[in-house]
Amino acid sequence: MSKYGCQSMSLPLQRVLMRGPKGSLLNADAKQWHYGLTFDANLALEQYQAFRDLVLACGTAIIDIEDVNDGLADAMFTHDPSLMSDHGAIILNMGKPLRKAEPELHEQAYINAGIPILGRVQAPGQIEGGDCIWLDQNTLVVGRGFRSNQAGIEQLQAMLAPYGVDVLGFDLPVWHGAAACLHLMSVISPLAPDLALIHAPLVPTALYQLMQSKGIELIEAPNDEFLASSGLNLNVLPTAPKDCIMIDGFPATKAAMEAAGCTVQIFAGDALCIACEGGPTCLTRPVLRA
Repeated sequence: MSKYGCQSMSLPLQRVLMRGPKGSLLNADAKQWHYGLTFDANLALEQYQAFRDLVLACGTAIIDIEDVNDGLADAMFTHDPSLMSDHGAIILNMGKPLRKAEPELHEQAYINAGIPILGRVQAPGQIEGGDCIWLDQNTLVVGRGFRSNQAGIEQLQAMLAPYGVDVLGFDLPVWHGAAACLHLMSVISPLAPDLALIHAPLVPTALYQLMQSKGIELIEAPNDEFLASSGLNLNVLPTAPKDCIMIDGFPATKAAMEAAGCTVQIFAGDALCIACEGGPTCLTRPVLRA
């Protein structure tokens, strides 16, 4: 059985890279890290453990990166510093200055796990994993904004074109500005190969049309819950097609997914996800989906 391979957003999650928060979060300066008023480090650790238990209950194997109190509080959001393909890991280059050291942690974790490195995004290129969505096996779409740029997109295209993958860039809006976190996955959350949850007002028109042309059913998330959560109601982790984990507190979004045939598990995330601007997708870097 393969150790790696992930050119899907929703096939059964068999292996994942995670970093449980410990000293780095307990000692974090909330203002420096742009954490919100509901931030509570001790409660955040408890909420993380509850989420981790849900992931394990799905039969997913976890590759752990240890928090050694290195001051990298956001490193618990393992989705962003790397990207997995069927041909090896791609080490990314973070747009957020405070997170520049995180890709090296991922590269070492992959080397330790015997997973090959396909390539590395180098400056001036910038790519964060939250801007990358596999629409299908041969189509990777990337949000071009404050965190990911055209130079990074071109580097991804050069790495993946030999394997028949098209890498397509789509412009993201300014929205709340450079200090806020608006990734492509802030407005699109795939739930199955042919189903996605979206916040339509912020989805690039050409990408919306592309998804429709590929026969992807689009569920529109309730606008009030999107605005109240800064998009985290849309941050949904599929552990298998239509089997999902999301943050508690967004009943209308949950009901919309259930109406489309999804099974949804929830966990409390006010001190962890809402406060730190990252949900269950952000807390995981899928390594193997099959």
